[in-house]
Amino acid sequence: MEPTKRARRIGATISAAASLVFVMSATMKLMGGAELAKGMEFLQLASAMTIPLALLELSCVTVYAIPQTSVLGAVLLTGYLGGAILTHWRVGDVFVTHIVLGALIWLGIYLREPRLKQLLPLRTRQSRGTLEESSKLAATSATRA
Repeated sequence: MEPTKRARRIGATISAAASLVFVMSATMKLMGGAELAKGMEFLQLASAMTIPLALLELSCVTVYAIPQTSVLGAVLLTGYLGGAILTHWRVGDVFVTHIVLGALIWLGIYLREPRLKQLLPLRTRQSRGTLEESSKLAATSATRA
């Protein structure tokens, strides 16, 4: 089932907002500065990792922004966020925003990508009824056997 025009628009807006967070993060890493160095030190990361991390962020978000590779991009960004969550958790820093960002990445693509709805279907009243009917049918078959 194709997503509605409204769902696609909302999904694209959510995806664009999530992508913008990564682009801003990468830009700040590329610009450097004392505040960035202090943050890297707090996270116990070598300052030499700043540029590679920025390039990784930009690469992943680029793959996410291309419609044909957006699902792969979502997987890559999820992996990146997993590493970020671990890094922040390890030093006792808050990581809730990373979890929310990951959820937004997948919500945005779910709303605009019909193939994901087939892979990850949401239950509806109709599908619950079908499931209940199947359970009753299975129970009746088991009692007859």
